Amino acid sequence: MSEHTQQDELTVRVIETSTLGDRSYVVHDGEVAIVVDPQRDIDRVLEILESDGVRLTHVFETHIHNDYVTGGLALARETGAAYLVNGEDDVSFERTPVADGEVVEVGDRIAVRAIATPGHTFTHLSYAVTDGGEPFAVFTGGSLLFGATGRPDLMGPEHTDALVRHQHASAHKLAEELPDEAEVFPTHGFGSFCSATQSDATSSTIGQEKSQNPVLTQDEETYVRELLDGLGAYPAYYAQMGRRNAEGPDAPDLSTPERADAAELRRRIEAGEWVVDLRNRTAFAAGHAPGTVNFGLDGGFATYLGWLIEWGTPVTLLGESADDVAEAQRELVRIGIDRPAAHATGGPKDWSDRDLGSFETATFADLAQVRHHRPVVVLDVRRVDEHEKAAIDGAVNIPIHEIPRRVDEVPEGEVWVHCAGGYRASVAASFLAAAGRDLVSIDDSFENAEKVGLHLVGPEA
Repeated sequence: MSEHTQQDELTVRVIETSTLGDRSYVVHDGEVAIVVDPQRDIDRVLEILESDGVRLTHVFETHIHNDYVTGGLALARETGAAYLVNGEDDVSFERTPVADGEVVEVGDRIAVRAIATPGHTFTHLSYAVTDGGEPFAVFTGGSLLFGATGRPDLMGPEHTDALVRHQHASAHKLAEELPDEAEVFPTHGFGSFCSATQSDATSSTIGQEKSQNPVLTQDEETYVRELLDGLGAYPAYYAQMGRRNAEGPDAPDLSTPERADAAELRRRIEAGEWVVDLRNRTAFAAGHAPGTVNFGLDGGFATYLGWLIEWGTPVTLLGESADDVAEAQRELVRIGIDRPAAHATGGPKDWSDRDLGSFETATFADLAQVRHHRPVVVLDVRRVDEHEKAAIDGAVNIPIHEIPRRVDEVPEGEVWVHCAGGYRASVAASFLAAAGRDLVSIDDSFENAEKVGLHLVGPEA
């Protein structure tokens, strides 16, 4: 959570959800506040409102989100604020409809103007904020991001071409209608798969975007071609989010789930449920309850769990502490996995009534050495677009999100599994271990592969 403020200007409080690559915003004048694109766990917003001593009057949604479950409706109900959603969006809850060009007065200083900016979705709105009549900022959701734009392909392939062209026009509309000094506050683009590309920027203005954002420096055809060529896969759970958000999600239940002992954990594993070890990959490799899968809290936990799981599969959480379990619950409710089936704390000896499983971890240098002595299967679990750019010669590519359904396709023999940095390799390794495979997980940066003598193939090798 960070604060963005200048003397005598409005206060913008930034609520980071770094694990999903998103930001939500609280904007206030010291008395009344608005919120833009709140995440599901609204207690973070309520804490800011209380600490800053301000009253929330309006909650604005830029679009029906595809990468997380919104907290907008629950926040509005909790505070009595108006909930503003595009009147063209087909939703099944009461909202205050808002349309292109409409201006909402908030207190004595703040005015918010809705600007139709289709591209990420057809009904996407951005919100230009003025302070006492002076242009201040624009909240751009999944439209104009820092050095990028939101993905145009989440509504289905039949709409992608139309949306990417809308996205180009919308960015130019914002650049033309707003002054160069207006600050840009996007919702996506901080690692979110909702962003078409990624930037390291943490702040920007319309003027900066005019000089550096491809959507504003390239002609339409160049922008369209390069953006579409660069799009990779996105998490499967995105297919669930729009529906949940259109239904009007309620506040999450973050109370502790029931506790499970080792016998119950084993029953759940044998029933095909997911029992998820939240520890880091080093700890998991050294010893784990057989049949558990590893999604460490130190990486893209919710993104990858939500991507890989068959929707509706019960999830049990294993954490070293109650805080770890609570953190995982919070991450999961953000993507609509509402209640874990059970939980346990402690360590693997507490979680299993059998001998623990384990596997070796190694570096790319170790792989280069072992290949001189014996044949091994090299399994690359990066996305297809990553693998095609540069890959270890002879490696088999099964993207991480396909591993649960394709474990049987991994060739026989000793498997050395790798990704770009180690996190996805450990997730895949846990599924291979549960399937009884002989494996080594490479915990190393792919940048080191060529340096240690492994032959790479591909245009960027």
